[in-house]
Amino acid sequence: MKKTPFTDVHIALGAKMHEFAGYNMPIEYSGIIDEHLTVCKGVGVFDVSHMGEFWVKGPKALEFLQYITSNDVSALTIGKAQYTCFPNDKGGIVDDFLVYYYEPEKYLLVVNAGNIQKDWDWCVNHNTVGAELENSSDHIAQLAVQGPKAKEVLQRLTPVDLSSIPYYSFATGEFAGCKNVIISNTGYTGAGGFELYFYPSDAMTIWNAIFEAGKSEGIKPIGLGARDTLRLEMGFCLYGNDLDDTTSPIEAGLGWITKFTDGKNFTNRMELEHQKKEGVTRKLIPFEMIDKGIPRHGYEIADKDGNIIGTVTSGTMSPYLKKGIGMGYVKPEYAKVGTVFFIKVRNKELKAEVIKGPFRK
Repeated sequence: MKKTPFTDVHIALGAKMHEFAGYNMPIEYSGIIDEHLTVCKGVGVFDVSHMGEFWVKGPKALEFLQYITSNDVSALTIGKAQYTCFPNDKGGIVDDFLVYYYEPEKYLLVVNAGNIQKDWDWCVNHNTVGAELENSSDHIAQLAVQGPKAKEVLQRLTPVDLSSIPYYSFATGEFAGCKNVIISNTGYTGAGGFELYFYPSDAMTIWNAIFEAGKSEGIKPIGLGARDTLRLEMGFCLYGNDLDDTTSPIEAGLGWITKFTDGKNFTNRMELEHQKKEGVTRKLIPFEMIDKGIPRHGYEIADKDGNIIGTVTSGTMSPYLKKGIGMGYVKPEYAKVGTVFFIKVRNKELKAEVIKGPFRK
């Protein structure tokens, strides 16, 4: 298994470790519920150095990104970030990711850890315009410092005014004495905070500085288990669960990142435009359990007569709401808020209701 610059620290701190996307990653430390609530109410630190980073550079960078991504990259100004996806040529999604407009003719793509090679191959194979591509995944480390007290803690370590970095924006500057750190405000927890991108050689300097600065706030390291429950409470999609090569962005409720602007002829635009106009055969919806029970990935969704109408893609017991929550694809006629259906849990059919997300307001 691959290691991040922090793997030995996680092990020394007693984290439960497990393979994730080829890396030896911490799943939990003090327990998922405790870590989840720490991020909601205070501040926690996630090692997300397993994520992939690609640079796209040169005079053809924008043209390439406009062709290969669903969102309108031309709308970005320097210092802004954008959520988007690579549509495939069959109506599905290669991956969902972030684009950062770093400087003129230079963009940073941050892709999912499990898709690094797949995404890189996709980019290389579809680079027909001659953009300069660089896979820097092994040369960039990342920490996500999340929670309502994250800004207060991090501001002690940088001259960059964190209040001047709005949502989906970033700045590059000094942090904990380390140069050229990207400080980003995109968030995958819904609790506020920042992501830090830096050279692996600076990893322990930055880690130690953050935990020293956050002592009075009760800062804790957080595992991937709580990262999953936090993102689900916000209704954020997870690739491999809610999105994959067979799910279209229109079905997944990602029409807002699928821009059919003039001159943007991205992969599979025609079919996705048709879906947006004519409708789809399934929709991704958030739901809460009415009956006691925990929905899990792969569970079937049934109507009152027992007919299968969909499948659960993500589910958990919400630490914040203390009830079962989930997302899943259902036939469009069952996607309306307030619709009641049933989750098939072993030999039982448990009642659930479609809600208006997110779960954690």
